[in-house]
Amino acid sequence: MEITWFNEKPKDCIVTFAAGNITLNKPATTFFETAYSVMLGLDKANKLIVVKPLSKADALRHDIAENKKYRITVRTSYSRVTNKAFLEEVDEWLNLNLEFETHKFKANWDKKEQILVIDMKEEL
Repeated sequence: MEITWFNEKPKDCIVTFAAGNITLNKPATTFFETAYSVMLGLDKANKLIVVKPLSKADALRHDIAENKKYRITVRTSYSRVTNKAFLEEVDEWLNLNLEFETHKFKANWDKKEQILVIDMKEEL
């Protein structure tokens, strides 16, 4: 008997934007399992949003301003960042109408920079 075991392709990292929060699916959450908080960034020229996990030690150091660190809630199947002000800026920048709709985008983990890069150019 010659058995070839099924090996499912890795699932894509998907990020959902809503009026008050950013939700990362399970594959994206794996990069944030030990995150104490995150930093959020925009690259408007390239239409990218960046999420950087911070360990507890990094988050509690005083070299990063408190207003640049945001709480992340990590669950087994998803994680969520709640920041209404950031999402209002994203909504205004990309005209997403987040108050009434949710939007999903693909993301990729940048191993070198240790950041999740969300490509806002093409919605799923």
